[in-house]
Amino acid sequence: MKNYRLIAALAAFFSLAAPVVAGAAQTTLPVEQEKQQEDKQEKPVPEPKVWTKRHQIKIAGKAVDYEAKTGTLLMKDEKGEPIALFGFTSYVRQGQDARTRPIVFAYNGGPGSASAWLHMGILGPRRAVLEDLASNTRGPFKLVDNEYTFLDRADLVLIDPVGTGFSRPVGKAEGKQFWGVDNDIKSVSDFIVQYLGEFQRWGSPKFILGESYGGIRTGGVTYDLLTRHNVALNGIILVSPYLDFVTGTAGLNSDAGDANFFSTYAATAWYHKALNPQPPELVPFLREVEQWIDTVYHPVLYKGARATAEERRAALEGLARYTGVSAEYWDAANLRLDENHFLQELMRAQGKTIGRIDSRFAAGMPSRLAETTAFDPYASAVAPAIVATFNDYARRELGVVSELKYELSAGLYKDWDIGHVQPDSNGRKIPYANVLPDISYAMTMNPKMKVLVQQGYFDLACPYGTVKSAIDHLNITPELRRNVHIEYYEAGHMMYVHPGSMGKFGETTKAFIVENSN
Repeated sequence: MKNYRLIAALAAFFSLAAPVVAGAAQTTLPVEQEKQQEDKQEKPVPEPKVWTKRHQIKIAGKAVDYEAKTGTLLMKDEKGEPIALFGFTSYVRQGQDARTRPIVFAYNGGPGSASAWLHMGILGPRRAVLEDLASNTRGPFKLVDNEYTFLDRADLVLIDPVGTGFSRPVGKAEGKQFWGVDNDIKSVSDFIVQYLGEFQRWGSPKFILGESYGGIRTGGVTYDLLTRHNVALNGIILVSPYLDFVTGTAGLNSDAGDANFFSTYAATAWYHKALNPQPPELVPFLREVEQWIDTVYHPVLYKGARATAEERRAALEGLARYTGVSAEYWDAANLRLDENHFLQELMRAQGKTIGRIDSRFAAGMPSRLAETTAFDPYASAVAPAIVATFNDYARRELGVVSELKYELSAGLYKDWDIGHVQPDSNGRKIPYANVLPDISYAMTMNPKMKVLVQQGYFDLACPYGTVKSAIDHLNITPELRRNVHIEYYEAGHMMYVHPGSMGKFGETTKAFIVENSN
């Protein structure tokens, strides 16, 4: 949910903002640390709690009885010391054989987002009523039975990583032990393994569904489960996934990153009718744009100052033609725009700013002078309803009794360690996360594992061009590449809030699980 590009600058700032100071401050540091250690030792470890309820839902006209458990598991480190209460909600259909019943572990991204977005949006047996392209900010907020859930065919465990939802560090543990690419991968893998043991699901066909930054997490967890725990997955479902920091981010002066965003700029301009002439259909238009990126735009970015005046002129003409943003603006930006500049510029004349998470959304622009967006029209339109419905649902229908705040978006990206030790890096941490090697190795070691990618055309958090490029760069054989399928939607990052995409998302996900559970 957060702008992941900020992490690098913030991480650099924090590393420079606290230098070691000589003299008196240095002599008092051990005393302060000792006091902190004593405070931690005196802090009691809360008991894990799980609330259990029985419910029934009708799916395709048939009654499905299920048991819902909401609460926390107590996680311990290698020394047996408690380190976290890890929050989850599980839905298990009654009267089924757990040894053959598929189970899906699901989470959102962030880093710092709880699973309530997926929970209330599309996966759970109950979902929030959301009006598309409108401000869902005025109560009463409503819940309905979710006819698109896959609970009739598979069980579901929604995970809130430490620092989100009701999950918290405990004992002597601190947030920084969990807040980083590799620390997060390890803690989520450990939770999954502990859940499999405590609830006797070792024999079940196993799947993971991760959204957004959940792509980074899923790539790492898939490999970590296999190599550290010998847990093989039947399949992974990547929803609008973020997979590679460099090629998945615009504005870093990375040729691939800037080029990968452009097709969604074009899709956004098409949706808001900012093009002249206006192409009649989206998909044929995007195929044309993609070819232009490959043959004109990306080569000019790669050449830089070596590009001829004619090549630069051709690039500027295409940039303006396919986005509706003037050639003069693109020229001043040296042919490169990050999404926040584009979203602010596209409809500046009309006084509108455009959504990043779902660029179909638009809202008023308080300052027409600002060069970048100050808020996301999608998030402000949808988040209040998600927060209200989940908190009410958890307490009224799931029976949760807790004074803890449910952290929907904890902003953990500010303290996130973005480095990652890839399988092929000889133990060396790469400064910016890229989990394509993790997925490539996991698919090679587990050639029966399948991959489903669900991707929206109007997503400028994780544009479809960045996802397609990432999948194209998996280092796998042609045979293994047949295990990967991408499904596209005329919607945004959370395509499942789009009424026209809900059914397709539910059916595609369910079919993937069923097909790969035998």
